[in-house]
Amino acid sequence: MTKLLPSSPVSSASLQREDEFGLLCALTGSDLTPQRIERVANWNLSTLDWNEFLRLAERHGVLPLAARNLTELWGLSSEIPPEIKASLRSAYDVNLRRSLWFAAELARITAHFESKQLRALPYKGPVLAQSLYGDLGSRSFSDLDFLISPADFERAKQALAEIGYRPATDLRPAVERLWLRTGYECSFDGAAGNNLVELQWALLPRFYGVDLSVDDLIARAGRTVVGGCEVPCLSAEDSLLVLCLHAAKHLWGRLIWLSDIAGMLQTQPISYALVASRARALGITRILGVSFWLAKNVLQVELPNPAEDMIAADRRIEALGGEFAQRLRGGAAYDFESTEYFRRILKLRERRRDRWRYLWRLIWTPGAGEVAAVRLPEALFPLYRIVRIGRLMRRLLRSHP
Repeated sequence: MTKLLPSSPVSSASLQREDEFGLLCALTGSDLTPQRIERVANWNLSTLDWNEFLRLAERHGVLPLAARNLTELWGLSSEIPPEIKASLRSAYDVNLRRSLWFAAELARITAHFESKQLRALPYKGPVLAQSLYGDLGSRSFSDLDFLISPADFERAKQALAEIGYRPATDLRPAVERLWLRTGYECSFDGAAGNNLVELQWALLPRFYGVDLSVDDLIARAGRTVVGGCEVPCLSAEDSLLVLCLHAAKHLWGRLIWLSDIAGMLQTQPISYALVASRARALGITRILGVSFWLAKNVLQVELPNPAEDMIAADRRIEALGGEFAQRLRGGAAYDFESTEYFRRILKLRERRRDRWRYLWRLIWTPGAGEVAAVRLPEALFPLYRIVRIGRLMRRLLRSHP
């Protein structure tokens, strides 16, 4: 298989881990083409550390998908140890049962929202699994995400309470109002577990400086069928933008996020002129380009010409993509409150004004950490900006002893 990047001298143990990661990349994707099947069929499976393979698949969120794809590749069963086949089947079956429950709950919540004339747009979760993979059991997820207008949050919160969901964190009304201005999501617990539903009134926290309007996403939404029930869904163009933003927020640290992006590029009818126009307006063309580069070079998928053009238009994309691919292959984790993380996010913005806006909001926008650190009355909430600066300075000093 084609290597992700030119390799420097490494130990035999590292090479072994690369073999498992390489097979995982070959198995990851919504479109199991004859070329990919042939590539996997030619793999020497006897050399693999299957326990390491299962660990990597779990870490990257692709275990059910890899399990389905492996068991569908005829002629390989005899090369897979029986206990590994049992683990693969179990992983897929467990995920399918959980996903079917979520799909039923999605239909119930959506119907309740619509009875209240609430515009709530489900995305990721069952909608993504069905539209990209054609199979609820192949895409793992742990909650249901709904995009709502900030103006509708209280009504949506009340509607969820009527069917048994309560906020995971009991916020004071004043803090909740602050969070609606500076945050982007609220998690809800239900009888079946904690953090099962999320209401999101923005795609990212405010300090990221990507002001993609949820109201616009809802206005452009379409309809799709999940588990036999019709539900709202993002347009194909908006779905691609949202998936790239979500992956970039996490610095493309898991294969499943690349698989979702590759699936959108390979299986959905997309107007790339619209995608490019919206990306330019938001200043996220580089984020899309890095996402496409990683899908091509990590998962070895063939890109449509407009995606290739977006990569070629920015000379920094290849270097950034190579950096993230190397970390992805090495399993490096990010501290998402570190100065290193903030610097990497800064490099992903192509316009100077967006970089300055990001820095300004990063410094001045209080978050949950500041509210938890100091309890202030609502009249003194502007002082949370001072608390924010103090916490950022301490973090900076710790990272530069």
